[in-house]
Amino acid sequence: MLAPPSALLLACVSVLVLQSIWRQWKDRSKMPPGPTPLPFFGNYLHLDINQMSNSLIKVSRKYGPVFTVHLGPRRVVVLCGYQAVKEALVDQGEEFSGRGEQATFNWLFQDFGVTFSQGERAKLLRRFSIMTLRDFGMGKRGIEERIQEEARFLNESLRETKGSPIDPTFFLSRAVSNVISSIVFGDRFDYQDQQFLSLLQMINTSFQFSASSAGQLFNMFHSVMKYLPGSQHQAFKDLQGLGQFIAEKVEENQRTLDPNSPRNFIDSFLIKMQKEKNNPNTEFFLKNLITTALNLFFAGTETVSTTLRYGFLLLMKYPEVEAKVREEIERVIGHNRPPRFEDRAQMPYTEAVIHEIQRVSDIIPMSLAHRVMKDTKFRGYLIPKGTEVFPLLSSVLRDPQFFPNPEAFDPGHFLDVNGQFKKSNAFMAFSVGKRYCFGERLARTELFLFLTTILQNFRFKSPLRTEDIDISPKLVGFATIPRNYEISFLPR
Repeated sequence: MLAPPSALLLACVSVLVLQSIWRQWKDRSKMPPGPTPLPFFGNYLHLDINQMSNSLIKVSRKYGPVFTVHLGPRRVVVLCGYQAVKEALVDQGEEFSGRGEQATFNWLFQDFGVTFSQGERAKLLRRFSIMTLRDFGMGKRGIEERIQEEARFLNESLRETKGSPIDPTFFLSRAVSNVISSIVFGDRFDYQDQQFLSLLQMINTSFQFSASSAGQLFNMFHSVMKYLPGSQHQAFKDLQGLGQFIAEKVEENQRTLDPNSPRNFIDSFLIKMQKEKNNPNTEFFLKNLITTALNLFFAGTETVSTTLRYGFLLLMKYPEVEAKVREEIERVIGHNRPPRFEDRAQMPYTEAVIHEIQRVSDIIPMSLAHRVMKDTKFRGYLIPKGTEVFPLLSSVLRDPQFFPNPEAFDPGHFLDVNGQFKKSNAFMAFSVGKRYCFGERLARTELFLFLTTILQNFRFKSPLRTEDIDISPKLVGFATIPRNYEISFLPR
């Protein structure tokens, strides 16, 4: 006779509790200190799941910059502040180069693809991805021209609003997504393409779930929550829809592939698959192609467009900053040509503003989770092989040793006494070390060209008074999501 579902669930939870107790006490004396966890629930009661990164920073004030916390049954070492993060990810980069869990996305990726894989697979896919993106123009004049072209499409779209208040979310994400789409798929989408709009909605919804309190709970208790009703199932559905779209694109490319003339990233991966078809240990197979292409499409769409969206909100809140950027654009670029990436060298204030937007928006505050690849000695502690590690990028971007007024939006954080741009070692918006974001150059180019092109061609205003504009985030979890707002783009 079969046991009722409730009895099976209770049995599963009991096993998980026992496993949790064993993990929590195993080698505990050698681990960094931290709050005492409860069986299975870990340190859930010590944390605010609505402000996870800030909550972890508060824990560090008691236990120091390196501490252990239990996110449900997950044991995680947290690194807080510039020095601890740099020592781990740079000085001991190889040991900390593994990838930890992000349950929302791991449900689909399952350790495949360039972003969420481990060890040799991650290294091979990363090396191939960087080389192929360069082949298709990343870091070269070709991709700059592509961004400039997309900026013109965005300008036309904004002009069509005729100064009416709009939510800029999908205006920005369509433009940004088309840049990475031109590399991954070989072409851009029309802004009115319904499939494209549906894909952007899927990306937006799943990204917002990862930032929500429900997303944090799922990251802690996914072993149970995946069987329960909740918003996690919509996130799964959206990610599955994105994966299906990529799979269909791959099938199209397979039918029309010319091995001597790759048209895009997918073609290049398919050609590599053909070359390695007799290698039993190859990492170039269909699952890794689909997941890597989706990694690039997702990350290349949402992170930059969210940063831009936060940027316009900050510029509306601080019109004096906006005015100085406009003055620099007028002086260096004028109105007779589009901005070029090389203009940055003569625009220190604009460069400082973009860095400060990235610092304050803090899009991935806890970074992607890392994992130690072997038993690792770190600051007198022994971190067992396989332990997850959270390098709190938020704590680095707000480290008062580098940013004297860390909670304020102040471009002066990146300017010297002469008003010239000043680099900061603590600017880790793209992470550092072996797993840093290799799309950094592309993202920097997009942020500069899209922002300056829009400011060159439009004035903008908020329907709210400046003092009523709320720049506090809507959600802070795996990601930071700005509040929804309206903005009017008025042609100059």
